[in-house]
This record gives sequence, C-alpha cells and structure tokens, in this order.
Amino acid sequence: MEFQSIKGFKDILPGESTIWQQLEAEARKKFSTFGFEEIKTPIVERTELFSRGIGQETDIVSKEMYSFADSKGRGLTLRPEATASVVRAYIQNRLYQAFPVQKLYSIGPMFRHERPQKGRFRQFHQINAELFGDAGPKSDAEIILMAVYLLEDLPLGDLSLRINSLGCPECRPAFKEKLQATLQEKTDRLCVDCTKRLGFNPLRIFDCKLDSCKEVVSDAPVIVDFLCRGCNEHFHRLQEYLNDYGITYILNSKLVRGLDYYNKTTFEIQTELLGAQNAVAGGGRYDGLIKLLGGPDHAAIGFAMGMERIIALIEMSKTREEKNPDLFIAAIGDAADRASFIWAGKLRKSGLWVEWDYGSHGLKSQMKKAGRLQARKVLIVGDDEMKSGKGILRDMAGKDQMVLDLGNIVPALEDILKNG
Repeated sequence: MEFQSIKGFKDILPGESTIWQQLEAEARKKFSTFGFEEIKTPIVERTELFSRGIGQETDIVSKEMYSFADSKGRGLTLRPEATASVVRAYIQNRLYQAFPVQKLYSIGPMFRHERPQKGRFRQFHQINAELFGDAGPKSDAEIILMAVYLLEDLPLGDLSLRINSLGCPECRPAFKEKLQATLQEKTDRLCVDCTKRLGFNPLRIFDCKLDSCKEVVSDAPVIVDFLCRGCNEHFHRLQEYLNDYGITYILNSKLVRGLDYYNKTTFEIQTELLGAQNAVAGGGRYDGLIKLLGGPDHAAIGFAMGMERIIALIEMSKTREEKNPDLFIAAIGDAADRASFIWAGKLRKSGLWVEWDYGSHGLKSQMKKAGRLQARKVLIVGDDEMKSGKGILRDMAGKDQMVLDLGNIVPALEDILKNG
C-alpha cells in the first residue's frame, strides 16, 4: 500500500523549502528592527480558548476546528489561528509585568477543516505579529507599517492596503441594529450562512464571497457613518500617521474581520494575482480580548500573513533566490577521500556548503554530478595530487583552473569561496 498525504495537507519539498526559509528570515529581520520578539506557542490548546476567544458562532469554531477529546475527556483543538494562543501565553506568563508594552511575533502552522483551494490548505502557515498594551493609533500605524515594509521587500508584484474602522461597543450596536433592519427585508437573496449571520453578527455578511450577498450589501449602511467621537478621532489620527509615512491606502467601508474580537481599526493587504483568495495579510485592533480570556484590560492590535499565498506570489515572480553548493570535492582514491572528508568538515563549519560523491565513481561521473548540483567550484584531488601536494580548483562557470597547495587548502578555499 502506498500512503498519500491527507487532503488539504501539503508536503514542503526541498527547493521549495528554501523559499520558506528566506521568507521567515526576512520576517525575523524586519520585525527585530521594530523591537518585536518571537514567541512559540503549542499547536494544541484547550478547545474553550478558541470557542470563547474567537466566538462560538463563527465558522471557525462551529465548522472548521480540528477538535478531539484526550484520554481524560478534555476537549483539545489544533490551533486554527495564533492570536488566542499568544494572548493565553501573555496572560499565563504575566508578560505584562516586565514591560507595559509587549511586541511579539510567531511563525508556524494553523489548522482548519475547510475546502482546500488555491492558496488555502487545511494545514496552513502564518506569520503573526501582536502588540499589547497601547490603545493609541500610533500602534495601529506602526504595525501596519511593519506589515507593508515586509511585503514591499518581497517580489510580490502590486499590492494594495485597505483600511476601515469597526467601531467599539459604544457605537457598534446602533450600526448593527440599522444593518439588521435593512438586510431583514432582503433575506431571500442571502445565502444560508449569511441568513444565520444576520441574527448574531451581520457585519460578517460584508465578508461573504458570493456575488448575490455582495449585491445585497452594496448599498447597505456602513459603520464609519455611526462611529462615536473616540473611534472617529482614532481612525482619522491613524490616517494622518499613514499619510506622514507616505503609505498609500484605500478606505474600504465594507472591510470587516471574520472573528468576534476585532474592534476599531481593521486592515487588509491584497493582491489581484490570486483570484478570490486575494488577501495576503490582514489584521486589526482587538482591545477586549485579553480581558475576555481572563487577563488585564489591556489594548491590543495585530495581523496575520498567509505564508502559502506569499510564497505562491514569490514563485510567480520567478525571482526566487537560488542556492547552490559553494564547492564540490571530486576525490579519487582512498587517501584523497579521507583527506577530503576532513577538509569538507572544516569548510562546512565555517559556513560553506560543500558536497561530494558518496560512491567510488570516476572523475567524469563526479564532474557530471557537480554540474547537476550547479556547484560554483570543484576541487579535484586524486593520487597524483596527493603525492605532489597540489590540488586543482576549477571554476564551473568560466572553466578556469588554478592550482592550490593542499597543505594550506582549507584557509585558501575559505578565502576564495567567501571573497572571490
């Protein structure tokens, strides 16, 4: 029997994994300049964490979570998103006691049982950033700026930033009531899911991808017309910060987030190259979540980036960075083989990528292998070279050759491969 991967779960193969490493490295580098530190949380949490934090009536909790009972009957869930887990860690470990403002990021897999499609899998990976402890619009602008800067440094093509405000518990109820009254007259044109959403959170209808539902809400009331003074000032100050930074954005009054804990600022970075799944990053403010999950009443804002979608865009750009061996050692004979083992180990320790032939093949076969690997240079060492103490270093691009002293071979190769 030949086993196959589970539907919606994808192998990340050699070659492709290089792009993932480059993306993660770029994210870590960029986030560190903003003072963010990495946090790693378990992929399994208590089911109650997500049902309480995300919302019992959301599609994620009601339809998409991978949940099961352990041997003691406790409900456990593979994390469907990162924010609730990071907030749980923030509360449990009292991170707020050390510094009033905490900047955290995480990189890792999430799990949702939804229909697989282009750019969407049942095990997917996200880059997440969370800023805790500041309620002002400067935090909103900073975290949006960090997301934009990271994506701008990647070969992703044209991207657009959309922003909106979702209001707060003070001003959202009046909007919700008005929206429900307006859409109640059009329920026959709503899909089954949106008909249900109308009763408990009509804002999510704005996020429906079906054309019929989009048409229904095309002339519906928008929340920016209902913002209280505090939310209105917050939103306008955010726009001033973005303008000061020179960040181009689009005001989208129908942009919402799919989770219950969002309030005030929400944003999304989109591309036109991935069809319906056009968002590569999205986030917003969730000031009440920390208190809801048993912690202090601290403000928070964050975002998530879908790594599969970003990598798909990088691959479409055909500008991915290729990595090939720095050196291939073509050793012929037992003495050369034993010596090359020592040389390769020292060169690898210094950070160079060195390959060789694992069999006992002739020079012609080894040179072909070096060519297939696209090694930059090849060190040729046989019995004659070992006796004379002189090896041959061949440049695989220009085919030039030079003779090197085997008694000083490691530092000589380090200098050539790192500086040549």
